[in-house]
Amino acid sequence: MIWKPNVTVAAVISKDDRYLLVEEQTINGLLFNQPAGHLEPNESILQGVIRETLEETGYTFTPQWLLGIYRWHSPVNDTTYLRFTFLGTAICHDHNRKLDKGIVRAAWFHTNEIYELAHRHRSPMVIKCIEDHLAGKRYPLELLTYYD
Repeated sequence: MIWKPNVTVAAVISKDDRYLLVEEQTINGLLFNQPAGHLEPNESILQGVIRETLEETGYTFTPQWLLGIYRWHSPVNDTTYLRFTFLGTAICHDHNRKLDKGIVRAAWFHTNEIYELAHRHRSPMVIKCIEDHLAGKRYPLELLTYYD
């Protein structure tokens, strides 16, 4: 049997010293995460992060940098995630858009608020991605290649 991780995409979006997070209903209660989700068949990694951000926040996301690629094994569901996380800007917020099932809200949080909510993060990747952004990590999108 060949082991395969779950491939996910996420967006780290900052504006005025705040970060856009989603609060979502999970099997472990209400938790916080960056706009994120699973990559769908026949979509590029960039298409995936743009779609997930729109579906979970109502914002149109423009990826500008690859922040990093993160691997995390969840002991709760015995699943390994391979997460491609992007930095970019959120524009054109659609206030009338219905958010994905399970998403309670999308909101902007200061870094100190995010640390205070650490016990309610969906994974350790939430704070790690913010710390990597604050450390200035970023890589060109040209690192990614997509073939039809």
